[in-house]
Amino acid sequence: MLRRLTPVLLTLLVVVLGVTALAARPETGAPRRTADFVVLAGVAGLRWDDVDPQTTPTLWRMAEQGSIGSLSTRSAHRPTCPVDGWLTLGAGSYAAWNGSRQQDACPSVGVTIEQPDRIGANLPDQESVVLHNQERLPWGAVPGSLSESVRCSVAIGPGAAVAAARPFGRVDRYAPKLPDDPAGLLGSCVLSIVDLGTVAGDDPATRAAEARRADAALATVLAARPPRSLVMVAGVSDTETPSRLHVAVADGPGWEGGLLTSASTGREGYLQLVDLAPTALAALGRPMPERLFLGRPAIRVDGRPDDLAAAIAAPADADREAGAQRRVAGWFFALLALAQVALFVTVLPLLRRARRLAGPHSPPPVSRRVVATVELLLIAVALAVPAALLADAVPWWRVDHAGWWFALVTVALIVAATALVRFAPGHDRTLGPLGAVAGLATLVVGADVLSGARLQLNGVVGYSALEGGRFSGLGTVGLGVFLAGALLSAGWLAQRFRRAWRPMVVVTVGGTAAVVVGSPYLGSDPIGAVALTAGVAVAAAISTGGWLTVSRLVWAAMAGLALTIGYAVVDVRRPAEERGSLGRFLAALGDGTGGLTVHRSSTANFETLVNSPLTLLAVVGALLVWFALLQPWGGLMRLFGIYPAIRAAMAGTAVAAVIGGLLGGSALDVAGAAAALVVPMAALASLRVLDHSTDRTQPGAGRQRGDGPAGPPAGDAPDGGPGGGDTTTADEHPRADRPLPDGGGTRDAAPADDAAPAGAEGGSGDRSTATDDTAGTADSEAGDDDDTAGTADSGDDDTAGTADSGDDDDDGDGGGGGVRGAGERAAGAGGARRAGVPAARTGESATPTSTEVTTG
Repeated sequence: MLRRLTPVLLTLLVVVLGVTALAARPETGAPRRTADFVVLAGVAGLRWDDVDPQTTPTLWRMAEQGSIGSLSTRSAHRPTCPVDGWLTLGAGSYAAWNGSRQQDACPSVGVTIEQPDRIGANLPDQESVVLHNQERLPWGAVPGSLSESVRCSVAIGPGAAVAAARPFGRVDRYAPKLPDDPAGLLGSCVLSIVDLGTVAGDDPATRAAEARRADAALATVLAARPPRSLVMVAGVSDTETPSRLHVAVADGPGWEGGLLTSASTGREGYLQLVDLAPTALAALGRPMPERLFLGRPAIRVDGRPDDLAAAIAAPADADREAGAQRRVAGWFFALLALAQVALFVTVLPLLRRARRLAGPHSPPPVSRRVVATVELLLIAVALAVPAALLADAVPWWRVDHAGWWFALVTVALIVAATALVRFAPGHDRTLGPLGAVAGLATLVVGADVLSGARLQLNGVVGYSALEGGRFSGLGTVGLGVFLAGALLSAGWLAQRFRRAWRPMVVVTVGGTAAVVVGSPYLGSDPIGAVALTAGVAVAAAISTGGWLTVSRLVWAAMAGLALTIGYAVVDVRRPAEERGSLGRFLAALGDGTGGLTVHRSSTANFETLVNSPLTLLAVVGALLVWFALLQPWGGLMRLFGIYPAIRAAMAGTAVAAVIGGLLGGSALDVAGAAAALVVPMAALASLRVLDHSTDRTQPGAGRQRGDGPAGPPAGDAPDGGPGGGDTTTADEHPRADRPLPDGGGTRDAAPADDAAPAGAEGGSGDRSTATDDTAGTADSEAGDDDDTAGTADSGDDDTAGTADSGDDDDDGDGGGGGVRGAGERAAGAGGARRAGVPAARTGESATPTSTEVTTG
């Protein structure tokens, strides 16, 4: 009973640890009031490379004494045009002006501003803009929410009027242009929004002239700023494509000499445009609107270099890297998809001819040199994504022809990593390359996450700050590679242990990976942690044998649901401003706005499914597995029968990747990234299994046993692994030859031996098809790991005569002899063979009398 409950108990342990890791959030502290007045000054298009002591001396001095950051100007449209940026600033959420617009272009929008009196103004189009954002856009933004949160506000300039207009169009105080002395106007309300102009174009001289005019206007504002005020300068939008990162500077009490960040980015030195509205209200000590802003209040953190030139160089370099990432990422994934498709097509004829058939008319074997070359190429494509991630440690984006330099660095890293796998100990073993590639991929992604995910940010296979979706933790591609690598590593390691220990190994490795993925200090991806928990539950359930049944899938889903509920209960009890994504979603469900989140997720899934090259990787990988590897000639069924822990790992990877992608709004991107690692390794392992399916098996010397009640001595584990006194399994003892059904000789099964070199592979003369194991199978119930002494496991009789699915593959060193195929049990005391094979007499040796192997 305890043995059956072990996977359940271990999975419950993972759930508890996962809830603890997800619930532990960094101490941010509640925002406190720091100012009596707030002035938000915006310059459309202003970037950090426009700032220097000669062109913008006022802004330079302000940055020296205040806090700085890079601003992502994401809005409801991309790129964020000036009118969209000003509207998003006032809404505190992703908003956009209504009207037609060209793709990737900013139209000239004429905003009608009426001045019925000399005090305020009115925007007659504001109500239609609010309706457009509420009914046509998925974010549910309410333009004017910032102004609605204070008693009165001031707007200077047309862009500021768009940001300060209340939902019904009224601007409390308005001036079309900046007065020579704006002190009275800025001091009339607690919140002032100022339009300092626009910096546009690619010509350096033009940009410098426009930046100089904006700097002069800023000098006027700073000279007239009210006492105890916070002044924030922001490049509120793009002015052309592609999008860029922009300037963010905060100057006031409590904002001296630091870096800007917020809970919405979780990355020091980065802000979003939607963070400015909650920052203003937090500085004034005002409550947030009932419908929370999507942004979070900005805070100051230490760590800025003393030299301002060096401090400004960092965000300027991040802007260049993000721009280069956008150009390179598209063709990298397209080339990766094409390379994998071409390689999969090349593998198909090798799979058809990998099995060496007996007789004079069998097709000639494929050249060993060709097979070795294809194996190296499979390893190389599987390591392409980890190598591309590691390539971002080299500043390739700072040179001309950045794409070519990235390609050169990535190819060099792929070659080095492939050589490392090729010459690693155990490469000649069947699962040697799979274990090495999975471990290397997990190590690369895990080390990056543990060190702050620096390579993920603005990386080619990471995420871009320009997109505004994620700024810290584990990205979509990284999640796919990490969960696939972690589960494959867990399966490879578990296969080296005896059956009773395998669930514990899978849960230990997978649970640690789930904590890394979900912890706010590390991966910051609670959805990924939930998906990985479900995958670990699946892998643990079938690591001892059996297939992925509906009941096991439901059980795994319940484990993920338990983690979700546990985390949700903790998260929803936090203050509103400290909740994570799950807590905010549950709160939205409570107030009736949760449908917007569901709509955004479904929209994102559809767009990603249609536009992402990773969709092609996922689909092609699934087609290769289904129509080739899982066919009788494909070898994957045989691999699964011999190595049940690998089958468990791949099943868990599929479950985790699909759940993580759909719930995270990335469709098949997670599955595509996982397939880029898993499918080449599955093809390579299948090639090796087929290549050695008819090898001769030498009987083990010194591994004789009598079939008496005592069995082998306690502690004599065949694989040298834990559990020496465990129940005897089929791998532990060789079996007597049995006649073939047609009387044509005998057949013997090779040991399921991952510790033995390829060439001692578990071959049995089987037909490698799941339909061949119906007659005379030992135990047919999937997952029954409670076999009696010497009983062949049931759920893995997927190939007639293949190794027992629950058996230990590490039996080559001391196990000797072959393993039983489907249709017999070990001749223990009182035991009897099935399928008409007589039981061995007490004391009779079970050592095979022949090493002849014939094909089925």
